[in-house]
Amino acid sequence: MMEDVIDNLMRREFVSVWVRDPQIQREDFWHAHIDYEICIHTNSMCFTKKTSCVRRRYSEFVWLRQKLQENALLMELPELPPRNPFFSLNNAQQIGERMRGLQHFLEVILQNPLVLSDSCLHLFLQSQLSVTKMEACASGQTRFSVDQAIQRCGCRLRRFLSEEELHEESKAFCDSDCESSSSSGLGHSTEVGTAHEEQTPEDSGTRGVVTERSQGELSNCLSDLPCGEQQAHP
Repeated sequence: MMEDVIDNLMRREFVSVWVRDPQIQREDFWHAHIDYEICIHTNSMCFTKKTSCVRRRYSEFVWLRQKLQENALLMELPELPPRNPFFSLNNAQQIGERMRGLQHFLEVILQNPLVLSDSCLHLFLQSQLSVTKMEACASGQTRFSVDQAIQRCGCRLRRFLSEEELHEESKAFCDSDCESSSSSGLGHSTEVGTAHEEQTPEDSGTRGVVTERSQGELSNCLSDLPCGEQQAHP
């Protein structure tokens, strides 16, 4: 009887995830990377927030998969889009393929109840903490809890698009590959040159410069933390 109740609850629960809006973030004159908006809409009790949007880069997805695998050694996880040494920030087709691969990865792992119990996943999806801070928070080495990090550090939520709008947005992005290589349809795409593949997850505990984020929001998120625990802001 109890199993039937649990099954009914699980059937009613949903977790929708979108990976979209790739943006070029300049770290300095020679270095830049792309991050993506990850939006969550859910009624699952596993999530602190029912709607959220954060931005993450490819190397952070690599970190997430590694942490999930460490925490569940016998679990088979889906693969991420492969690292490409010739990945170009100005190639809309490459960016679109990677973005779809990242979304597929999240869609698959979010169907696994074991994964949904991992604090690293929730910090990744619903906080703006760096990799270093996520690891510290998940292991209880910060003065704030996982729930507090998520409540404080969620960025401003953009309006959720309808299915038709999502389709048009995706189509417009894919069509942009037909345009001149000097315009990739991404923010800050000019003057980037031929920047290539992103660095490894260890490349930045502080995530480098993120030009599109609200500096004020991040400062407010961590303003009550001791200086030694505050994240170095982009």
